[in-house]
Amino acid sequence: MTVDSAESTELHDRILGGWLGRIAGNMLGKPIESGDHWTRDRIDRYLRLADALPLTDYIPALDPPPDPADFVLHHDWPDCTRGNIHGSARDDDIDYAILGLDLLETHGSGFTTEQVGELWLLRLPYAQTFTAERAAYRNLANGLKPPVTATVRNPYQDWIGALIRADIHGWTSPDDPQRAASLARRDAVLSHTGNGVYGAMWAAAVIAAAFSATSARAALEAGLAEIPQSCRLARTVRRTIALYEAEVPWEEALAEVDKETSGLHWVHTIPNAAIITAGLLYGEEDFTATIALTVRGGLDTDSSGATAGSIAGVLCGAAEIPPQWTAPLEDRVRSAVFGFDGARISDLAERTVRLATG
Repeated sequence: MTVDSAESTELHDRILGGWLGRIAGNMLGKPIESGDHWTRDRIDRYLRLADALPLTDYIPALDPPPDPADFVLHHDWPDCTRGNIHGSARDDDIDYAILGLDLLETHGSGFTTEQVGELWLLRLPYAQTFTAERAAYRNLANGLKPPVTATVRNPYQDWIGALIRADIHGWTSPDDPQRAASLARRDAVLSHTGNGVYGAMWAAAVIAAAFSATSARAALEAGLAEIPQSCRLARTVRRTIALYEAEVPWEEALAEVDKETSGLHWVHTIPNAAIITAGLLYGEEDFTATIALTVRGGLDTDSSGATAGSIAGVLCGAAEIPPQWTAPLEDRVRSAVFGFDGARISDLAERTVRLATG
């Protein structure tokens, strides 16, 4: 891919916007990451107590704290609440973006699913994996090979883990949703099946499309084009879009989707994809509104906030992300990926640009 100077500058700004947006969205959602406890009602009650509605900055920690039985913040809250952020806190939502960068730098876009697994064993501590990724890691350590690693003793195959690994494939495939989805699928099948894989393909394709999309809606449609139209994920995303187009208010739209996804776990791909979709649509290309609505939507708040932030960051570019989100990150990221702890966000973006233009 050959780009001229102006295109290169814009590409860099959008990729850096993706990295910053992912990290900021993750940090916004992290204090309230527990979808069975932090319902939308509880989130907004807390924000009202904190005088933080509308939500235009990181979530504050109340002093004195409210009733701990009613408002249980994530144990990492001292590192991810307003005024306490000095660089990003470590989180798997960011670790996998970094690990994906390392994968593409090491093996290129022709990587195999087996090489994804080998890199996990080499670079990622087992204790920092969860749900489907932990099951796949265990299976790898026991000598199993993909795609069996996704199915043995793994009840989490449709959960959100593969979706949160997809960003790097979108960032390195600007304006090429089909390529992004193909790379994301090859990564995802190590640990996921069905809608878990489709979620990764969809997210990567939406991100890739966001580099030139005229709107969040256009990017979402491009993502839908890369997954089976009859799958439940596609149906749920389309349902969310239809509610938006019918001018159903955000909260009522999510209540409708709740009914249709009732019984699915709060870390499941499908209801979280609906929340991401709603955040992007009702946020109307405003970065702050997009991540705030996504996180206020509940469920897996740090993961959905990260993906929505990544898409919104690519859509607007780093220069348009308000400084209250980026300045506290201090251009530094914590990571459990061996060799990357303390990395500069700007350096990670530069390396991603080289992959996108190589």
